[in-house]
Amino acid sequence: MFDNLSDRLEAIYKKLKGRGKLKEADVDEALREIRVALLEADVSLSVAKEFLADIREKAIGKEVLSSLTPGHQMVKIVNDELTELLGGSVSNLEFSANPPTIVLMAGLQGSGKTTSSGKLAKKLKKEGKKCLLVPADVYRPAATEQLTILGNDLGVDVFSPESSKDPVEICEKAVLQAKKSMAHVVILDTAGRLQIDDDLMDELRRIKDKVNPHETLFVADSMMGQEAVNVAKSFHDAIGVDGIVLTKMDGDARGGAALSIKKVTGKPIKFIGTGEKLDALEPFYPERVISRILGMGDVLTLIDKAEEAYDQEEKAKLEKKLKKNRFTLEDFQDQLQQIKKMGSIRQLMGMIPGAQKLKNMDVDDNALVKVEAIINSMTRKERESHKIINSSRKRRIATGSGTTVNDVNKLLKQFIQMQKMMKKFSAGKMKGGMNMNNLMGGRGFSPF
Repeated sequence: MFDNLSDRLEAIYKKLKGRGKLKEADVDEALREIRVALLEADVSLSVAKEFLADIREKAIGKEVLSSLTPGHQMVKIVNDELTELLGGSVSNLEFSANPPTIVLMAGLQGSGKTTSSGKLAKKLKKEGKKCLLVPADVYRPAATEQLTILGNDLGVDVFSPESSKDPVEICEKAVLQAKKSMAHVVILDTAGRLQIDDDLMDELRRIKDKVNPHETLFVADSMMGQEAVNVAKSFHDAIGVDGIVLTKMDGDARGGAALSIKKVTGKPIKFIGTGEKLDALEPFYPERVISRILGMGDVLTLIDKAEEAYDQEEKAKLEKKLKKNRFTLEDFQDQLQQIKKMGSIRQLMGMIPGAQKLKNMDVDDNALVKVEAIINSMTRKERESHKIINSSRKRRIATGSGTTVNDVNKLLKQFIQMQKMMKKFSAGKMKGGMNMNNLMGGRGFSPF
């Protein structure tokens, strides 16, 4: 996400940083280019104008024009203003002091309400909260079945509307059941339409009047760009929303909806959907997103993903092996499995500071599949002791994995590098701990 905007801003900053002093004309020229970058990113024109006016007011002050590093100062101002535009700080769900907390999910049909409801339930379940999913969409075929299947996969209770066809009645009964079963959170998956209409808004108002939700979240498809922003404003004006869930952010290279929606609606983005998997729902951290846009990575999110993905039992086993200087190809494969749980290589690269400079490098998410195929084609003895893998064994492994001898050689070289790094780690020489660069073999994991 935000790839196009990042590219444009990087070029603008590079030009600014190359100048010893900035004149007012230089600032205006940079602002014109930033304006084009924002509009290309599908940011609302009114939002872009106000944003640029705020930057200009600060940029032409003495602090920048008389600074020894005016280019860097300009970057800082843009960073601060973008962060403010996105809401300044993370906005969490507000939980009721008297459970259950009622969360109403609203939005147009196809925006991802049902999937987002399931993702939210999974996230809250991980946090120790008992959830009840409620299928309140009585119009879309198989909507109830879809949510029921999601709930079964997640191990989360789903309310059964039985024969009721009244969404308001379904929501009322669901809240009563949640109180009886002592659920912490009720998630109401309401109906959507292909477009905004009076019937939809009236139904949502009646649901809100009856169950008084603590959080009304508008679910928007970020791929719709400015149309998503306009629809969000219409929903907020009609029923009042407390926050935004932006879906399909992994497929939105422009990011205009994210940059405009807080300013237009006055409501914060609370979550973003970053993939199809049910764990691909992240809290929205404005400062982290801006860090990615400006090419400075997002180490905190990377750490969060690593901690969530890493199996503590496997970690303990690995530590024992490291103490004995025993790190095998099987252990190497286990580490790759942990990396796969964290997301695609391309996504992870975007979180590593400085990795933006490598964006022209071909990042192949299938590389890990190829590595696993090679290791799986080895005998147990070969995985335990790579030194016995001679030329004839390499040919057999390459044939068995559908790869080449050159691929096998590259993998073994990468493994030996990682093995050396692990020995240093076990000896306590790596005071900084194990970072992503170390984990992937010292130079970034790209054997193929």
